[in-house]
Amino acid sequence: MKNTFIIGEIGINHNGDISIAKQLISSAAAAGANAVKFQKRTINVVYTKEELNKPRESPWGTINREQKEGLEFNKDQYNEINDYCKQKSIEWFASCWDMGSQKFIREYNLRYNKVASALLTNRSLVEEIASEKKHTFISTGMSTLDQIEKCVNIFEKNNCPYELMHCNSEYPLKHVRANLKTINTLRDRFKCDVGYSGHETDTAISTAAVVLGATSIERHITLDRCMYGSDQVSSIEIEKLRQLVSTIRKIEQALGDGVKVVTDKEKEIAKKLRTVDTL
Repeated sequence: MKNTFIIGEIGINHNGDISIAKQLISSAAAAGANAVKFQKRTINVVYTKEELNKPRESPWGTINREQKEGLEFNKDQYNEINDYCKQKSIEWFASCWDMGSQKFIREYNLRYNKVASALLTNRSLVEEIASEKKHTFISTGMSTLDQIEKCVNIFEKNNCPYELMHCNSEYPLKHVRANLKTINTLRDRFKCDVGYSGHETDTAISTAAVVLGATSIERHITLDRCMYGSDQVSSIEIEKLRQLVSTIRKIEQALGDGVKVVTDKEKEIAKKLRTVDTL
């Protein structure tokens, strides 16, 4: 089997601080992740004026707008991210929540795109992403099979490579609602690679997903789950990411190729233990 593609989802867990972002990038690279992912939004497009004016206490102020703006990186900061990821030899990409953000991220000529679960039904954005013909990870949280099929059809029409990611968009996710057998359902129905994007607080479900054949694993990562932020509690800290990567690589080796063989070591043991061999 090919190696599972492991993504450290930084998202907005950097809290608008480029130094935190760099720590997460460096730590994910050291842990053995293949890529890190961010989230990019144009605030005035993604949110209504009413939503932005709602009260919200945060490190940046007392209304939603101040919190949302505080979490967004500017061009100079993304330039730093781009350079730093090259320095650390790790891929990066972003889930973009609007057309302007997608075109902004396109300037970096990244290898991958992401359709977030919340955006799977946004036809114009999905078509824009598919038109780039980059390998795209499509999260399927909150989506019916019919909705997923409509999204997949756009990627097929554009001859754009993709893989689905089974996902439950509850934050954090309780293990009883992971429904990992959906990985098989999606693979059988759409005849494509299927990964897993998880929001649970441990790593057991993610490793089980790999046993079921998940081709990619995406997990939110954080320096400290007690930090400010809505996604921190659904994230794993760096040591758990390191353990997850290590376990996944062992699972990949342990799964083997499915061909039943008697190993040389077994043959030696058989000589000692089998006193009768009449078959």
